[in-house]
Amino acid sequence: MTNHIALFEPQIPANTGNIARTCAATNTHLHLIEPLGFQTDDKHLKRAGLDYWNEVHITYHKNLAAFMEIAQNGQLHLITKFGHRVYSDVDYATTEGDHYFLFGKETTGLPEEFMREHEEDCLRIPMNDEHVRSLNLSNTAAILIYEALRQQDFKGMELAHHYDNDKLD
Repeated sequence: MTNHIALFEPQIPANTGNIARTCAATNTHLHLIEPLGFQTDDKHLKRAGLDYWNEVHITYHKNLAAFMEIAQNGQLHLITKFGHRVYSDVDYATTEGDHYFLFGKETTGLPEEFMREHEEDCLRIPMNDEHVRSLNLSNTAAILIYEALRQQDFKGMELAHHYDNDKLD
């Protein structure tokens, strides 16, 4: 079982770079669904991902249909403020296939028709909608992937690590 983060037409390089760094830290496969709102050699994208880019497994998809050909073999989770189920009520511990967390573009989210076709897969992170329109994309991706990893007993993650200059030793 593998966890996947998929970004539908991301527009802000720093968000994608931060998510790539999270993917490197969590052994999560990153999918970028084109068109992208930036070049992948963008200096802001590289800066946000720092020196972790070589540790990220990235797949580019020409469009949403191309991504869905891959994701249909796993469990699809659409992350949207319009979802009727809370993300933490879902069981991600199952080993029956991969988990694909699909996030929409920063300005408009996922296409409405697509969400309606997959309404049962739409998940929401609770928030006060009177105060904000949405949560930051990179924060949202981190929330979801760490909930999945928590339920999967952080498989493949170091629960403790000793550093040469460890501040707590």
